[in-house]
Amino acid sequence: MARIAISENEIELGKPLSWDVLDPEGNRLAAAGDIVHTKAHLKLLISGQACREQPDQVPVAAGSDEAGATGLGGQESSFTFEEMKLKIGDRLQIQPPARFAMDRVIVRLIGYVKNLSVLVTAPRETNGLRLQIVEGDDLVVRVFTSQNAFGFSATVEKVVKIPFEYLHLSFPSEVKGVVIRKAPRVKSRLVCSVTSEETGEEHISGILVNISAKGALLASRRPLGKKGGTIRVAFRVNLHSIETLLSIPAVVRAQFVDENTANTKTSLINHGLEFINLQPNDTLILQSMIYQQMIEQPETLL
Repeated sequence: MARIAISENEIELGKPLSWDVLDPEGNRLAAAGDIVHTKAHLKLLISGQACREQPDQVPVAAGSDEAGATGLGGQESSFTFEEMKLKIGDRLQIQPPARFAMDRVIVRLIGYVKNLSVLVTAPRETNGLRLQIVEGDDLVVRVFTSQNAFGFSATVEKVVKIPFEYLHLSFPSEVKGVVIRKAPRVKSRLVCSVTSEETGEEHISGILVNISAKGALLASRRPLGKKGGTIRVAFRVNLHSIETLLSIPAVVRAQFVDENTANTKTSLINHGLEFINLQPNDTLILQSMIYQQMIEQPETLL
């Protein structure tokens, strides 16, 4: 798709944009109709080789940056196992059989032999005990990368207990996947205050451990409402020494115990959030903050 570079004098402060502003990979930095209010935002917006589609190109559809955050919704495509580009130690999400009172557990990839077996660590309950999965159990395995969600069915072919516990899973004959995220996401340590839109409970503290212009991962000491519930997240961002307070409504799309803090006195609950009803200026501030961090701290890009 042909694109042309945007110069600083093409964007007028205080006036709606006439076109989407894109980065070189086609990710939208600002949407047509958004308003750039300050010179600092303008400079940051165009600092990452900003461009736009040529006039004879079809504009990117609004809302196409990010699909659902927790499963394989949307248009699925078929992939090979190798196309998931998994690495040893990667997290896999396993949906156990219906007899277990939980909808998912996290395991780690140990390795695989193509067309033979996939080896994963033994799944454990939140109390640390091994989940009593047995040979012959059918599982659903999901894998989430920075931009895609993959899923495949597998059968437990062998439960190994010596010298340590792990599972042999059947090698998948088919892997399905969908794009779940095109908006860049970066690591963060933003202190936030949360208000439950359903219970009215206010000022629950938490940490945004990563963030994009469409959502975030929020860690807190206790659950913040139920999955599917709505909360409001308030936090401060700093752009070129200008501090701004954002207060954004969000839907809790996922909720799970942080495995790094499980079974400790300081265990944390992670919440996968999807931002909703964003105001144009909030979107612009988030995008600017993320691209500033990508430029200044590229190692934090997820």
